[in-house]
Amino acid sequence: MSETGEATVNPDGSTTFETPETPPTGNETMGDDGFEGAEETMEEVIKGTDPVWYLVIGLVVFLALFFLYKRSKKASEVEDDFFSNLDGEKFNLKLPSEVEEYYTIKAKCEDAGWDPSERPQGPAAQSNGPHRVLAQALMKRAIADIPIVTHIQKESAGMNRLYSQSMCSVTQWRSFQAAEQLVSTEVEEVRGEADLVEPGWSQVIWRQAMQYHQMLKDRHEQESKQAEEAARRQKEQAAKLSPEEEKKKKELEAEKAAAELIKDEERKKESKKAFTGSGMKKGFLDGKSSKKK
Repeated sequence: MSETGEATVNPDGSTTFETPETPPTGNETMGDDGFEGAEETMEEVIKGTDPVWYLVIGLVVFLALFFLYKRSKKASEVEDDFFSNLDGEKFNLKLPSEVEEYYTIKAKCEDAGWDPSERPQGPAAQSNGPHRVLAQALMKRAIADIPIVTHIQKESAGMNRLYSQSMCSVTQWRSFQAAEQLVSTEVEEVRGEADLVEPGWSQVIWRQAMQYHQMLKDRHEQESKQAEEAARRQKEQAAKLSPEEEKKKKELEAEKAAAELIKDEERKKESKKAFTGSGMKKGFLDGKSSKKK
């Protein structure tokens, strides 16, 4: 319930209202003493804390920050690797050295009088002439091109799909286009050279190159397996003993077994001697029994 102040009429006719003083409440009694008490309590709590807890808390914070740092660093490395692939690193292709070798051999054949318009005459010219040498060099070139040709064929569909969906970078797309153009030009050049060496060969040279490449790959894998098997057998053979060493080993084992038997016999003899010479006389038990009677 609110209290109303007293009204005072002034000589000039004005009225003044006086508000009664508000009694002090319980909250005002705290004053500065209450805050000082709270501060002292906090200081006591802080002073009573074991310093080991500060060390434990600091260690936990350090480990948490270190874990977050390693996690962010790993994520950054994965992201960098992802974007490095997007930059088209896997499409920085180069033609094999067999391409230059082919043109070097071709120049030598032309210097030796080889003419593409002339067909080799006779078995000797067909087997050892410039025509044969150039055909071998061209096939070697085509076989060396197979890895980059298959690589572009494998990536072509995926790259076109990514580009149509705007899911690859411009750098990656341009790098792929450059690699695709490089391989396409090489394929056409090999076909053109094949028709120069042998008319109509361009229709089958790449199929033949693929077959030879697979055959060489299988042979290489088989040779690698054979080499590993030979190395394993050689290691096992080295671990085996020679006949003389095997004989010596058996002799040593026999001597060791004989020595063990001799020691066993000696132990048995010693145990028998100990039993017979223990001081127990004949009739010892009989004598005790007679005394009891």
